[in-house]
Amino acid sequence: MIDLLILGSSGVMGRLISELALKDDEIDVIAACDVNNIDTELGFLVGTPDPKRIIIQNVNELEKILESSKPDVVVDFTLAHATEQNCLICVKHGIRCVIGTTGLSREFLHQFEQLAKENHAPSVISPNMATGVNILFKIAPMLAGYLSSWDMEIMETHHHRKIDAPSGTALKIGQLITKALDTNFEEIAKFGRAKGPNKRLEGAKNELGFHSIRGGDIAGDHVILFAGPGERIELKHQAHNRYCFAEGAIKAIKFIVYATEDKIYDTSEVLGIT
Repeated sequence: MIDLLILGSSGVMGRLISELALKDDEIDVIAACDVNNIDTELGFLVGTPDPKRIIIQNVNELEKILESSKPDVVVDFTLAHATEQNCLICVKHGIRCVIGTTGLSREFLHQFEQLAKENHAPSVISPNMATGVNILFKIAPMLAGYLSSWDMEIMETHHHRKIDAPSGTALKIGQLITKALDTNFEEIAKFGRAKGPNKRLEGAKNELGFHSIRGGDIAGDHVILFAGPGERIELKHQAHNRYCFAEGAIKAIKFIVYATEDKIYDTSEVLGIT
């Protein structure tokens, strides 16, 4: 059994992951933390039977919770500022992490990677753990290599509560494309278009556009537009609900507990996409 601690267990993703984890025969949820719904039974909150009657604890007491519960893996799909604080605590204790939070700083990612190596705590960090999106990550740079003279734009749509823009998924797609084209992401990425004269630089090697839409309860849509003379190709992924992300997290939890290399893995490695 995999002993699991869930951070942000009363959030939207935290509840879905909790629901799936409580039903999984290979996972034993031994603790749950949050800043909300403290002292509430996790199973009651997510509507899933839990014979152990795990109580949601205050995440501000994470050090003590880790010492008493000793989890094999911690999963975190919360907010960047919370993840950057709490997952550093976890990895310093040598606990493996599965992180799906987006908007993480470069400083955190660098520090976390160093600590993961030092403390022999391999972890998974991915902006999107859905299987289909990770297939998209594989296909997009391949197409870009064939169509480098075409214009490319990345459009993403999410619910109105999402804080970061563009999404971490859109940014990763852009980074993979620029790597395939041997160009500098920071130099050619353009985020939205200002009012007034704003001519696009032709060709993907000169400009890669990003556009963000926020509204309603949309789980996540991503479209990559490849526009050439007289024709275009669109790659699209639509998440019908958030279960595809939660199911990806469960796969990552089962993968990372057996990982042997002290490094940061991504979902493509979890899924065996090569």
